[in-house]
Amino acid sequence: MFYAALALLQRIGKVPSKHAGVISLFDTEFVSRGLFPKDLSKDFHKAFEFRQNFDYKIMKPTSPDKAEESLNKANRFVKAVKEYLNTTMTSTKNKRQ
Repeated sequence: MFYAALALLQRIGKVPSKHAGVISLFDTEFVSRGLFPKDLSKDFHKAFEFRQNFDYKIMKPTSPDKAEESLNKANRFVKAVKEYLNTTMTSTKNKRQ
């Protein structure tokens, strides 16, 4: 999710140096402008929270169901970003021709 959002931001010339910056700019540049739905933002925030917890806190393992749910949300996020990038790249390419 992080690298998908980073690809979006690089496309518009913004390259934050921290994960929190990527999330914040994704919300500002894409969600608040209606280019992506708010539920994708919520999933992105939750994934970052999970990452922080599992990286820096002692946690009991998550359930397979919870892991699968998170993976499905991540796949949905990446798919939406790919579709957006493909659409914008196609429209940009058509404008040049």
